[in-house]
Amino acid sequence: QVQLVESGGVLVQPGGSLRLSCVASGTTFELIVMAWWRQAPGKGRELVATITPGGTTNYIPSGEGRLTISRDNAKKTVYLQMNSLISDDTGTYYCNSGRGDLPWGQGTQVTVSS
Repeated sequence: QVQLVESGGVLVQPGGSLRLSCVASGTTFELIVMAWWRQAPGKGRELVATITPGGTTNYIPSGEGRLTISRDNAKKTVYLQMNSLISDDTGTYYCNSGRGDLPWGQGTQVTVSS
């Protein structure tokens, strides 16, 4: 069955950087638009960034210039490089398809705080 395992979340100071990783199994990863989603405290899950199988990317406006999504189809892994972190980046980050129709993993917690 499909499994998504996220990692890389930590407590980081404002202005810092980190990279999230997500390894997929049980799916034709290389054919799927992959995405990172975020659930901030007390809010619903929102789409943060997407990447097509060919590498075309899209970001939410607040992420432009600070976030970079990438993928390694051979490793079935999608990454999210996060730079110049701000408090609004705080939340639990999940990877999934761009439609959010795969089983959700446990997510990885990112906390931006001084």
